[in-house]
Amino acid sequence: MEEKITVFCKNTGSYHEIPRGISLIQLKDLLGLELKYPIIAAHVNYKVENLDFLLYKPKDIEFLDASSPSGMRVYVRTLGMVLSCAVNELFPEMDLRVEHPISKGYYCTLQWHQNKEVTPGEEKEPPVLTPEMVKAIKERMEVIIAENRPIIEEEKQTKMVIKMFAERYNNESSIFEALGNPYCRYFRMGDFVDYYTNVLLPSSGYINVYDVVPFKDGLLLRIPNRANPTVLEDEVSQDKMFSIFQEYNRWNKLLRINNVSDFNVACKLNKSFELIKLAEALHEKKIAQIADSIAAKRPKIVFISGASSSGKTTFSKRLQIQLLVDGIKPEVLSMDDYFVNRVDTPKDENGEYDFENVNAVDLPFFREQMKDLMEGKEVNLPTYDFTKGERVFKGNKLKLQKDSVLVIEGLHALNPCILPDVDKSLTYKIYVSTLTTINIDNHNWIPTTDIRLLRRIVRDYKYRGFSARETIARCPSVIRGEQKWVYPFQEEADVMFNSALIFEFAVLKRHAEPILSEVPKFCQEYTEAHRLLKFLQYFVPIPEREIPPTSFLREFVGGSSFRY
Repeated sequence: MEEKITVFCKNTGSYHEIPRGISLIQLKDLLGLELKYPIIAAHVNYKVENLDFLLYKPKDIEFLDASSPSGMRVYVRTLGMVLSCAVNELFPEMDLRVEHPISKGYYCTLQWHQNKEVTPGEEKEPPVLTPEMVKAIKERMEVIIAENRPIIEEEKQTKMVIKMFAERYNNESSIFEALGNPYCRYFRMGDFVDYYTNVLLPSSGYINVYDVVPFKDGLLLRIPNRANPTVLEDEVSQDKMFSIFQEYNRWNKLLRINNVSDFNVACKLNKSFELIKLAEALHEKKIAQIADSIAAKRPKIVFISGASSSGKTTFSKRLQIQLLVDGIKPEVLSMDDYFVNRVDTPKDENGEYDFENVNAVDLPFFREQMKDLMEGKEVNLPTYDFTKGERVFKGNKLKLQKDSVLVIEGLHALNPCILPDVDKSLTYKIYVSTLTTINIDNHNWIPTTDIRLLRRIVRDYKYRGFSARETIARCPSVIRGEQKWVYPFQEEADVMFNSALIFEFAVLKRHAEPILSEVPKFCQEYTEAHRLLKFLQYFVPIPEREIPPTSFLREFVGGSSFRY
């Protein structure tokens, strides 16, 4: 008699008795299940699994398409493998490097296979991707997809996997050592083997929406739109953002740290304190340069914007010090103090408070006070009581002096609607971002949102009494708000500043892991908590005693000399 198990399918909202040992893709066919878009993966007990996953025990199952965050990650990860395979077949002496996200896609370059016998500083110049090469890569991708090559997940002893990948890339450093597992899994598509941090699609034929186009001296991998994965994301111009990425990538190369494995090796060689000092010095130098630029222009208002947990507040405080050095008296205001009372906060489509909405700010009152300040009048500044959800007045008065500059910090500071009548020649705009400039390896990039999410999880737990589950639950709403109200204005900035630190994940690891481990395994938020816990495993933890009290990281982990 065929042995049966019972599973619960969230998509159908019912229990199903199924043959023990069938795969997720067989279960999908058995149920005749269809989603709005093609099914590409599933949550099994809130963990992401590929469609070849076999079911031997009772499970909760939710099938996913590319419109879900987990589904989109699986799709883009697989697309990356197809691209890497195409490059390997066309240019076997080179390797693809996925540098960073940009223009709603991923900027990729080629590099020569590393040679351990080359003396540092004598490496060959990286190859430039010509339009003809990009065209050839796209055509080879089309062949690989048309052949519908199976993608097989394999597992071997870690020492064997390390040797296999070291021989391929002529590189002895490896992220596999950091995981500390006796066995490691990797993926094979024909003769091409590669490593990815999580599951992939069953075969290359699932890929149907993508493009590769020439971009700068590399290529842009274009991906499906997250809301409608049947079409591509719109390509947007982000020249200033790209310049910041490139600047920090050049700095990383000077440190000879491009990937997590390089960072871990440096830490094992007791160089972590040196990295901390250099990274912090770079931040201080950049802030001083921005202050000098402001001193040269002499604006009346400096606007500082950035997404949640980007470090806007710490940046404003550090900029304040550098402006004082330049003989300018800054008066810093936070737009958070101009929030409407919580009962008047606009709500989103789910009926939840939409704190990222620009109308969560009392714009008429804000404009009135800014107008009075610019006219030389004294104003009674508000303070927002986040516990009560009300604006209060504590007798804080402000009147600008001749040598004063007004520094306005807030989520919406670059939105033209906050002060529509202000003369642009009297303003200076700064966008604070968190651009992760270190990758796990050449083919596994780190999302720029992960650093902000981990910062927020640690800060909310330490200082606001929120669990990781609560912070993660709020995350989709925060992202939607930022995409609507913050990101469209970032290229309006006169200058961008990257608050990310190359050593940050190695410090956040110790704080975040116990907090994330508290997330129950029976809730939706466990999917994200589990993903972050797996991600943090790649980093060797480092102590934080050498981190200065003015560091951006101190705003989140504690020990700052600033008052927030």
